[in-house]
Amino acid sequence: MSWDLVATNIASVPVLAFLLGVLAAGLKADLRLPDAVYQATSMYLLLAIGLKGGVALRESSLTEVAGPVAATLVLGVIVPVLAFVILRVLTRLGPVDRGALAAHYGSTSLVTFTAALVFLDASDISYEGYVATLLTILEIPGILVGLLLAGRAMSGGDKRGWSEALREVLLGRSVLLLAGGLVIGYLAGPNGYASVEPFFGGLFTGVLALFLLEMGVLAGRRLGALREAGWGLPVFAIAFPILAGTLGIVGGLVAGMSTGGAMVLGVLTASASYIAAPAAVRLALPEANPGISLTASLGITFPFNLVIGIPLYLLIAEWLAGIL
Repeated sequence: MSWDLVATNIASVPVLAFLLGVLAAGLKADLRLPDAVYQATSMYLLLAIGLKGGVALRESSLTEVAGPVAATLVLGVIVPVLAFVILRVLTRLGPVDRGALAAHYGSTSLVTFTAALVFLDASDISYEGYVATLLTILEIPGILVGLLLAGRAMSGGDKRGWSEALREVLLGRSVLLLAGGLVIGYLAGPNGYASVEPFFGGLFTGVLALFLLEMGVLAGRRLGALREAGWGLPVFAIAFPILAGTLGIVGGLVAGMSTGGAMVLGVLTASASYIAAPAAVRLALPEANPGISLTASLGITFPFNLVIGIPLYLLIAEWLAGIL
């Protein structure tokens, strides 16, 4: 692995802001953003990505998008099933907690995706603009498959909880803002987007750095729970993203995406949700332990992907592109 890529990634302002947050958590310093600022920055990032993706989608043909969309849907089923099975080997968790984790790892991390785009832009590596569409698509099936896997082990099954969870997934802030941004960007086109680009484009990296500062504090506070999780969970939280990311890269390359685009799809399948999935799991699987899922997804996988995973997936994509 080229450590130059890792060093370049770590030296970026967003990643350094994240590490500052982790340090602040270790020192027990309060760098948490006010809740209103945190909500505003998350909404900004979701809408900005949706808008840019919608403009790119308008300039893409149906035949160009169809293959990657199909690959994304298949990955949205395969990844949570693999997570559920592998967790049975590596941990002593029951099926409910394994299903909850599978839902987290079957879904996506907006911030990891965003950091990957910033990394590729800084490295002057091109990728398909419609990748935001794939992000929106992958947000949903992974959560539903994870919930279904866990639901088989639950006695009775709370239909009300499941209906509320489905509503949370489909009408939650993440999906609504991403999908809404895609539609707005598609309808507005390049000319319409040009008028708001200074705000949604020019300020994007700065807002991301502010958001990652908050994520660093939250991740740092989760690291202490590793002692209670057992060795199997941290092994899974680092090894599984590499496996899932490689599958995503293969799927992207087979579907005809560029090396950069396949790398982004790999980042999506390698990431784990800590926003949409916890909300859905809380409603549908009240028996699941939320601390386990958040420790793995936010405390381990997110920092690993942000610092090492992103450049690693690019190297894997470049290697596989020379083979496939």
